[in-house]
This record gives sequence, C-alpha cells and structure tokens, in this order.
Amino acid sequence: MTLIAPAAPVPDTRTYPPRAAVVSWIFFDWAAQPYFTLITTFVFAPYFATHVASDPASGQAMWGFATAAAGLVIALLSPVLGAIADASGRRKPWIAAFGALLVIGSSLMWFGKPGDPSVIPALLLAFAIATIGVEFAMVFNNAMMPSLVPPSKIGRLSGTGWATGYVGGILSLILVLGFLAANPATGRTLFGFMPLFGLDPVTHQGDRITGPLTAIWFIIFVTPMFLLTPDYPAKLPVRDALRKGMTELKGTLAELPKRKSMAAFLLANMIYTDGLVSLFAFGGIYAAGTFGWHTIQIGTFGILLAIAGTFGAWLGGKLDDTLGPKRVIAGSTVVLLSSIVGILLVNKDSIFFIQVAPPVPGGALFSGAAERAYLVLGCLIGMAGGPLQAASRSLLVRMAPKDRVAQYFGLFALTGKVTSFVGPLLVGAITAITASQKAGMAVLVIFFVAGLALLSRVREE
Repeated sequence: MTLIAPAAPVPDTRTYPPRAAVVSWIFFDWAAQPYFTLITTFVFAPYFATHVASDPASGQAMWGFATAAAGLVIALLSPVLGAIADASGRRKPWIAAFGALLVIGSSLMWFGKPGDPSVIPALLLAFAIATIGVEFAMVFNNAMMPSLVPPSKIGRLSGTGWATGYVGGILSLILVLGFLAANPATGRTLFGFMPLFGLDPVTHQGDRITGPLTAIWFIIFVTPMFLLTPDYPAKLPVRDALRKGMTELKGTLAELPKRKSMAAFLLANMIYTDGLVSLFAFGGIYAAGTFGWHTIQIGTFGILLAIAGTFGAWLGGKLDDTLGPKRVIAGSTVVLLSSIVGILLVNKDSIFFIQVAPPVPGGALFSGAAERAYLVLGCLIGMAGGPLQAASRSLLVRMAPKDRVAQYFGLFALTGKVTSFVGPLLVGAITAITASQKAGMAVLVIFFVAGLALLSRVREE
C-alpha cells in the first residue's frame, strides 16, 4: 500500500498594506462604538424610557418597535448592497454614505426633551435612521478585512477591532458621566463637577448631548480609515454593478442550500445575534426599571461592562486563532444564556429566590446586594458579547468565497437583522401585554438555546 503525503498548503503570496492602514481600519470600531454604548444601551435609551416616555414599560415597548423597524430595513437591503459592493469593488463610498446617516440621525436626538410626547415620533425616526446608517457602514467595513491581513491573523484582527471599540465606548461613557451628564438632584456629575458647557441637569441636556457627541466622535475617528486604509479597486459603475450584483446574489442564494455548513452558520448567527442585540438594547432599560437606576448608575455599570468586554474581545481574538471561531462562539453563547437566566432571577430584594435587603435610597453606588449581583451578571454578558461578535465575523471571512466577501457579509448582516426586529418586537409586545419588564426579557432565553443547537451543525472550513 502506497502512502500519499498530504498536499502542501498553497503559500499566500498576496501583498498586504502597512500597519498604519490596519490600525486605521481598526479605529472604525472605535468610531462607531459610542453609538451602541451611549445611545442604544447605557444613556439615551434608558433616558428615553424613563423621562421622555410616560413610563418605563411603554418606553421599552416603543424603543423595541423602533429597533424592529430599523432591523427590518437592514435585513431587506443588506445582501443587495453587499452584492453591489462586490461587483463595484469599492467599499469606502458606501461607508461614507451610511456614516452620514449615522451622523444626521444621532445629532437629531438632542431634541428629545423630557416629558414632551410630541417629540417621540421624530425621535424614534432619528434613532431608526442612525441605526440603519451604522449597521450598513459596518457591513462594508467588515468586508475590507480579507485585504488587510493573512487568513491566519483574521481572528486576531477581528478581536482587536472589537476590543478597541469597547475602549472607545468606555472613554466616551467616562466623558459623558464625568463631565456632561449630572444628577438632577445634586446638579453634579459622577466626578463631582458642574456639567461642561452649562448643560442643564433638570432638562437632561447631559443625556441628550450623547447624540451630537456620537456624531462628532464618529467623524473624527473614522477619518484615518478613509485617509490611510486602501480600498478595493473599482470594477464597474454603480448601474452595471447593480445588474451584476443582483445576478450574483440570486446565484448565491440558489447555491446556499448546497452549502449546508454555511447555511447552518447563517441561521445560527441570525438567532443568537437577535438575542444579543435585544439583550444589549434592553439591559440598561431593564436596570432602570428594576432598580430605579439613573444615568450615573447605568453609565457606571456600562463602564464596568465595557471593560469586561474589552478584555473578553481581546482574549477571544487570541482564542479564535488558536481554537477556532466556532468554539469561541459556542463558549460565549453558553455564558450569555447562563447570564440572562441569572438576571431573570434577580429582583430588587432577592437573588435566586433568597431575600436580601433592597438598595437604600440615596445610598452608596451599587450598595444593594441585588444590584451587585446584576453588576456581575452584566460583566459576564459584556465579556462574552465581544468574542461572540468578533468570532462570528471571523468565521464568516474563513467560510466565504474570497471574490464575494461583501455579498456574504450582506447575507451575514441579513441573518443578523432579518429576525432582529423579532427580538425587540417580542420584548416590546410581551412587555406591553404583561406590563412586566421581566416577562419581556425572558423571551431571550429561547434565542440563545436555538442558536447553540444550530451552531452544532457548523463545520469550520
């Protein structure tokens, strides 16, 4: 019997851009993260639910419906735009166009005055526009990854990007809590200062300034990517790219059932991403309703969560290249599932059915045992959320055909968004029907269980 030696791997002969170009690309995550940290999670969303809406439950419901509407638009258009981008070759013009939507929508959130129901429709529309902008910009930014580093370093690149984004989120949150947003009762920020620029604590200008701040932050820190990171070369004019891209997308969708591992991964991503997005979107709102936390408490919680997320994303990137992205995704999902179950068993005066003393009004920060338990569970969520997202885009890069990366990132965004309106919609609907935030959050358990089941059918290629 003749033994045949395995074929030697084909050497990677491509030329990759210099380090400055890679670092500039990484700073896109830094530029975009304050939108998720300040607006959708820790400052503006809880402010909207507790001070703009009539009560936290109805605020959570309306925010969920707006998130669902934006997610539906993203789901329908992502694969189409990805296919057009692959055919046209260019990525940066798309990032610029959708980045402009992020800037415009975020800036308009300044007008969300407390106790003024007339601003709610326009405010939710601005939020939806900004969400569409940042999510589509991320599709095209992600599609640049294969041209920046060799395949063996994709995991580290993705993890470093997420970790850098978390650091940017931390700094933006410290800026808001330490210098801009003040407690209406004391008029002082977390650091004991009067708010900069004369921001009025009574009308929550420190909370509302997060919109314009997010816009300015994005413009400043996305600029190096446009200046230093090379774009894909142009191929076709937009009209021709539209025709070719749609044809290729139709062919990709037709062949997807034959690519069973890819199909299973996209379905798994669809479900666990929906759960994660909903968890981040409503975590701050849930804490505001359960413990009565205001901006400073929620923001401090966000800083601690983001620090945990930074460490988790960095470690996840290294484990990605060592163990493979699938194992990182599975481990992260298990942690998230355990954490959401734990959160549902924490009340103001009990932890896992054990009675504890409730927080003392006006007491020290996180003085209640239940608050500290929520803090620990939130940090676990932050530590697992970064690796889950970073390893998911890393796995997509490894599995997608190299000439259709943006198209598959469009499908990736599709599966991340096609049901993303379902999670917030279910949370919003169940919260509205039951008038219980806990009942609304409980639905998220299903998403992580189903995502794990589908992930077991994925083979890394």
